[in-house]
Amino acid sequence: MKVKKWKLAVFLLPCLLLFALIYLIPLCMVFGSSFFEWRSGGVFRFVGLGNYMQAFLHDTRMHAAIVNTIIWVLLQSIVHVGIGTVIAFMLSRKLRGWKVLRTIYMIPNVISAAALGVIFLNVFNPKYGLINSAISQITGSAFEKNWFFEQSSAFMTVTWSWLLYTGMIIILVLAGILAIPGDLVEAARIDGASEMEINFKVRLPLIRTILGTSVILAATSMLREFELIYLTTNGGPGETTLNLPLYLYKTSMTDNNYGYANMMGVVLILAGILTVYAINRLFRMNEADY
Repeated sequence: MKVKKWKLAVFLLPCLLLFALIYLIPLCMVFGSSFFEWRSGGVFRFVGLGNYMQAFLHDTRMHAAIVNTIIWVLLQSIVHVGIGTVIAFMLSRKLRGWKVLRTIYMIPNVISAAALGVIFLNVFNPKYGLINSAISQITGSAFEKNWFFEQSSAFMTVTWSWLLYTGMIIILVLAGILAIPGDLVEAARIDGASEMEINFKVRLPLIRTILGTSVILAATSMLREFELIYLTTNGGPGETTLNLPLYLYKTSMTDNNYGYANMMGVVLILAGILTVYAINRLFRMNEADY
């Protein structure tokens, strides 16, 4: 039955209105106000590209936040997804207890970021933390390294707070592997392919789009990572663990510089769009697996 276009338009109108009110209008306001100096107290002055010039040419904190964000995006896209993919291939062999291991890896994904932050603050506590206590037991002497607040260790300590917890990636990749038709794998075995060759030449190419989706999820999660950094180091020491979302928050809520903060919001939006576009091209997401 053919639906009349005006009926379809009426049906979609409430959704379009909600989208405009919740997303489109705020996005336009963020983009427009990024060209103004806007501070609490009534200052609202057009500065053109002044905020962008200040950020990319003179603001050393912005430079540090961009570099840290890029490093975390790359680590999350390569190491995080890589670990999850390897574990998914191991679990796909359905060895004894594989369902239990799959459930264990999902536990951090269902715990709130606030709870994880408190857990890691205790694990890396300089006096009674699990890491320092273990090192003290092994070496036989007191070890009190302040992992989160020393320049040499803060960045990697924060990174470990999420890098190894690949439960979502495991589930996605494992679902893709188990969905591969068994006759394709069996045909490869009949042709004399080893299990390693089947993994690299049959299974891996067939889950290309799932891997691309996993990389998109991992990369974009780092473009909005805020809670764990805020709860553990608050971007310190100095700018060692400062990223763009945290710097945006500090600029807006602490410095009350809303125009500059909205400029960072525009940068994050554009970074997200470019990241998704690049990953789509890299993994050829618009092409069929089979």
